Amino acid sequence: MTEGLNRQLLRLTMLLQLQDRARRAASVEELAFVLVNETHAFLPYQHCALWEPVGRHGRVVAVSGVAVPDRNAPYPQWLQRLCAAKAKGADALEIHAFGARDLPPAVADSWQEWFSSQALWLPLPDRQGRLGAAIVMARATPWTDYDRHLFSYLAGSYAQAWQLRRHGARRRGGGGRRLAKGLAAAVLLALVVGAGLLPVRQSTLASAEVVSGHPALVRAPFDGVVDDVLVEPNQPVAAGARLFSLDETRLRNRLEVARKAREVAEAEYRQTAQQAVLDPRARASMATLKGRLDEAAADLAYIESLFDRLHVTAPRDGLAIFDAKSDWIGKPVSIGEKIMTLAEPTDVALEMHLPVKDAIALKPGDEVLLFLNFSPDRPIAARLESQSYKASPSPEGTLAYRLKAQFADYDPSLRIGLKGTAKIYGEQAPLAFHVLRRPIGVVRSWLGL
Repeated sequence: MTEGLNRQLLRLTMLLQLQDRARRAASVEELAFVLVNETHAFLPYQHCALWEPVGRHGRVVAVSGVAVPDRNAPYPQWLQRLCAAKAKGADALEIHAFGARDLPPAVADSWQEWFSSQALWLPLPDRQGRLGAAIVMARATPWTDYDRHLFSYLAGSYAQAWQLRRHGARRRGGGGRRLAKGLAAAVLLALVVGAGLLPVRQSTLASAEVVSGHPALVRAPFDGVVDDVLVEPNQPVAAGARLFSLDETRLRNRLEVARKAREVAEAEYRQTAQQAVLDPRARASMATLKGRLDEAAADLAYIESLFDRLHVTAPRDGLAIFDAKSDWIGKPVSIGEKIMTLAEPTDVALEMHLPVKDAIALKPGDEVLLFLNFSPDRPIAARLESQSYKASPSPEGTLAYRLKAQFADYDPSLRIGLKGTAKIYGEQAPLAFHVLRRPIGVVRSWLGL
């Protein structure tokens, strides 16, 4: 009993501390951080986000575990659609648990990719009783009525603190911000009028990596388990050299089953052939049994041929590029799954990931300068070769277009795997467009358009 009382007192203390932290938050950003991160100490969860209804799908203000969320990334974009769908429901102003089944199919289809199974909706109403903001959190265990009861105490304090910080920030910075915006608009207008027709060359920056120009992919010949990898990462290999082998245990089991199946089909065919001398019905089934026998024989021959592909060899000379050997040995693989690539050391190209917000009009042949991380003072020239039509998640987790360029001249210092920053030059455009391109993108992102 004493232990239970201590837990209740500890939870009450944490509740009072959270309410005090929310009231003392000096800015909107600090308060948002408290709401999505420090609430975890009160009731644990795996995911948490703060959302406010601004624009078409609203805006994700903060995400747990992230200092500043990238609203163009796939995860915040999905959170905006989820919260926008919940805000339209009849229970938008009530604390309640929900799951993927309570959302439109377009949002529910990606639930398992981004969220834990059990979610909780915590609305933060404004003074007029409308939805001013909302906290959505998720974890693997179900939310209880006791959890929702505890959160009801926090919701009022959080909603009050959010409204005070939001409106207070607007009141404090309203006059000065309007004056600053007016002066900035006047200066910007003067720049556009005075230099708007001056042609300048557009450029943008993208993360870059030196890759193989024409790599040869080495794939798994059939479903199985990697038994051994016979080369080291980045080791030079000759054509025909063994690269890796698959475990033959499963294949031998399949072989035994196929042999038994052929023996059974052959026995049935022979027995029916003897009966067909006197039995017309047996004679009629001969064609069917012959087809089964041929099918069993073909299956056996195919499985026997797989033994010749247990040991995968290099299709050409090159460097064997793959992860550590320990990551592959004992790993199940599917037919066609990429295990490694073979690359010619002197055949290199440049792969770039251009963020969507920094994209400009580009075409094949545009100039590219590569600044390697270990030698940024010595740019290497290249020419743009191709670019992807559709943006996809980059290694940094942001939506980006994939670009490829060819180096003007081979440089011995270029080694596959080197990384750096690429500056890509596009067409000429008026200075006004070059100056306003980024501000327009920032404003659209801020307004959620």
